[in-house]
Amino acid sequence: MKVLLYFENQNLIAKSGIGRALKLQKEALSYTDVEVTTDAKSLDYDVLHINTYGVNSHHMVNKAHKLGKKVVYHGHSTYEDFRNSFTGSNTIAPLFKRYLVSLYSKSDAIITPTPYSKQLLRGYRLNQPIIPISNGIPLEKYQHDDDKIKKFREYFDLADDQKVVMSVGLFFERKGILDFVELAKRHPEHIFIWFGYTDLRLVPNKISRLIKGNHPRNLIFPGYITGDVIRGAFQGADLFLYPSYEETEGIVVLEALASKQKVLVRDIPVYKKWLQDGVNSYKACDLDEFETKMQKILTGESPNLSEAGYKLAQTRDLPEIGKQLQAVYKMVLEG
Repeated sequence: MKVLLYFENQNLIAKSGIGRALKLQKEALSYTDVEVTTDAKSLDYDVLHINTYGVNSHHMVNKAHKLGKKVVYHGHSTYEDFRNSFTGSNTIAPLFKRYLVSLYSKSDAIITPTPYSKQLLRGYRLNQPIIPISNGIPLEKYQHDDDKIKKFREYFDLADDQKVVMSVGLFFERKGILDFVELAKRHPEHIFIWFGYTDLRLVPNKISRLIKGNHPRNLIFPGYITGDVIRGAFQGADLFLYPSYEETEGIVVLEALASKQKVLVRDIPVYKKWLQDGVNSYKACDLDEFETKMQKILTGESPNLSEAGYKLAQTRDLPEIGKQLQAVYKMVLEG
């Protein structure tokens, strides 16, 4: 069995969750006997596994059909998580939804990260099989490493006793960045770090002004950082606080869990089936609850749930994800 993994404009999406998904899928499938190609010009494949939504992606699907190939679409995006992102996203969101449906409807099966996103896509009146499969996590890459933690703290010149609250994401209002900024304003005694990058020409002015410097001095926007520093942050920060209002899964949440980091997320439907408040993570409904729970976690008043969170991450290790992807390919080939 040979699969063509297709990601359009890889350089443009490299710093997004979809961009990360390419690496995760390739690594997951390396644990199987599925042969993988990323050569878009190849005609020698059995299944097109497509992840993106541009014009070229549309052409790839049509080409695959003409060649008699099976098509699996990876439903990373929804109408719901497109809103409150780029400038003008809410205006064009209904058009984007229709475009998504036109693409997804051409597939033989749809993979989507969670039962919640499956529910959303089923609401679009798509009739294909929709299979929830986590994006997964390369668990061994997030094992505790004192050197990485040291590099993280040295990179930001942090004192040993300095409490650090971190988050990761694009500069989208949907990601909860405004709440993160407000928490930093309320607590100048802590350092807040938001990892990630988005071209500021693409986001609303109120977001752009914040990133350019209209934010508290204890809040740092270091941009998109990879390697030991970000992995050291996942392990060495005092809390991963993710106030996003809408997700299809949240790869960065998996990274935090795999790093045995304490996790505080917004109580939204996507987490309902797997993150449990007070069991393997903490959840908050609004800004004041985020503040209250954040403080209790940082002071040690709330129990450390990181070991339970790690056990959850173990169920999403990439070898298991590879098996699940292979099963979908086999299903569509067998009709």
